[in-house]
Formats: sequence, C-alpha cells, structure tokens
Amino acid sequence: MEEKKPDLWLIAAILGILIIGVVMVYSSSSIWSEYKFDDPWFYAKRQILFATAGLIAMVVLSRIPYYVWHGHSKMIMIICLVFLVLVLIPGVGMVRGGARSWIGVGMFSIQPSEFMKLGLILFLARFLSERQKLMNSFQQGFLPALALILFPFALIMLQPDLGTGVVMVGTCLVMLFTAGARISHFMWIAGAGAAGMVGLIASAPYRIKRITAFLHPWEDPLGAGFQIIQSLYAIGPGGLMGLGLGNSMQKFFYLPEPQTDFIFAVLAEELGFLGGLLVLGLFFVLLWRGIRASLLAPDLFGSLLALGIVGMISIQVMINISVVTGLIPVTGITLPLVSYGGSSLTLTLASLGLLLSVSRFSTK
Repeated sequence: MEEKKPDLWLIAAILGILIIGVVMVYSSSSIWSEYKFDDPWFYAKRQILFATAGLIAMVVLSRIPYYVWHGHSKMIMIICLVFLVLVLIPGVGMVRGGARSWIGVGMFSIQPSEFMKLGLILFLARFLSERQKLMNSFQQGFLPALALILFPFALIMLQPDLGTGVVMVGTCLVMLFTAGARISHFMWIAGAGAAGMVGLIASAPYRIKRITAFLHPWEDPLGAGFQIIQSLYAIGPGGLMGLGLGNSMQKFFYLPEPQTDFIFAVLAEELGFLGGLLVLGLFFVLLWRGIRASLLAPDLFGSLLALGIVGMISIQVMINISVVTGLIPVTGITLPLVSYGGSSLTLTLASLGLLLSVSRFSTK
C-alpha cells in the first residue's frame, strides 16, 4: 500500500477542538475547583496532562499502519472484556454517581467502558470484513455480529452506564449496516430493542426521573429538572456573541460540574451562538474527513475502522448537544475532545490516531 501525507484538514480540526476544550475546561471549572481544591487550575492542569498523553498516542498510532491492528484486534477485545469484568468486582471497581465504572490507578482512574468502545470497533471491523459475504444472512452473518455487540453491552449495563452502552451499540449498528446487513434484519430487532430499552429505563428510578424531567423540568426545578433548566439558563443569555470568555454566571455553583457533560452550555453562554457554531463546524470537518478516509480506504477493514471511529464521535456529539439544548433526556455523555475527562479524552485521541493512519493509505 502506498503511504501518503497526513490529512491536514483532519489534524487542524482535531487540534482546534482540543484547544477550545482545554480553554473551556479552565473557564468552566475554575470557580468550582478553587472552592473544592483551592486551585483554580486543578481540572485544567489534569486536562492538559490527559491531552498531552492522548496527542502522543495519536501521533504514534497515526504512524503505525492501521492494518497491523487486524491481527491484534482479538487480543485487544479480550483484554477489554477482562477489564469490564474486573470493574464489577467490589474493591476493584470504584463507584461514582451510582455507577461502578472506574478502576483506580494511583491518583488517577481509568474507565474500561471507554477502552471497550475502541476495542469493539477494532474487532468488529475485522469480524465484518472477513464475513461480508455472509452479512445478507440473518443467522450466519447478522446474528453472530449482534451477539458480539450485546455481550459487552450487557457487561456495561451491569455497572450501569446506559449512555456509553447506547453510543457503543449505535456505532456498531452503523458498521453492520455499512457492511451489508439488510434493513429487514434491523426491523427484526427493532421491537426487541425498544422493549429492552423500556425495561432498562423502568428498572432504574433515576432514569425514569430523567425522562419526566425532560418532559416537565419545571415540575421539579430543584431536583430532577435542575440540570436542564440551568443549562438553558446558560445558553439563553449567550446570544450571538456571548458574555465573553470567563464571564459565565452558571458556573458559579448553579450548573453542577460544568466542565463535564454540560460544558457546551458554558461555552454557549461565554462565546455565544458563533462560538457554538465554530465548535460544531470543526466537528463537521472531522466528520467530513473521517467519512472521506472511510470511502477511500484500500480495504474493507480500514473502511469499517474509520467509519466506526468517526461514527462513535459523531453519535456522542449529537447526544451531548441534544441533552444540553433540552432535546433529549440527560444521558451522562460527554462532548468529545471538549469535556473534562481522562480515559475518554485519551482514548478519543488514540482513536483519531487510527483514523489518521487509515487516511494516510487512502486510494486518492
């Protein structure tokens, strides 16, 4: 395969979003981190550390030919599954916000479900590329692939982490459809999936509260509806140009932990509609170049790998923005490359390194 120059459009979009993210993590978290840790830079310094580690991983992975990972994808998948099991063991997994989703490593913690998203994309790309001719068969192609997806999803739901599970399954279904699965196959599982989703929501009272808060947030403005109301209070005053960087009012203990799930609300408050449009524009460039890399990949494995990565990021962006603007219930999904986070930021940048590697071997 002929190796080409890196995709500068893609690199520029990644770095642009990342820089905005670091700035907004400091701006949104400075008040809270000074109150909690007596250091306004607490979250920003850690974000810079995670971003540096992620950028190093991105550069290294972008230089390794993507097809090398075809042979290692099975072992990567097994390791990710082992960590998903370990996190469920009391004393090993750490409980935060009611979910046992983290494993402590020194002063830091890792989230195995984030590793699983990338691990499953890698293995599913291999699985589907080797069985493409069987994908028009429900029993021989679609059903085995679906079982491969649902097993790690079940482990993630035991934590529980519905948001991450939905992103992972949504990404994999896009890959299945692209690999040749028939629409009729999806119709067969649509009813079961809908029933399962209702069951998952009904099984956890806090998920029911999120649904009711989404429908009628003002019925419980200090409880279940608090986050979405405060998010809309942040977005509204932003207007076209915003209140100015650092001038958010909602970060003064109104919007809970504004550096994570609701960081886009603070961004819209401080930078306005134009600032939000800039971020969405950069994500659009990332989506455009990612789809281009998928279409021009020299083999099906590379094509599905690129599609899975750009699909994962795009689904997370759509869910996060929809939550922040009140279009869907709260899910706990962060905004890729922008929200504060260790495992999520590092793994997203590592994933983009694989995407850059695929783009380097494009056929045009």
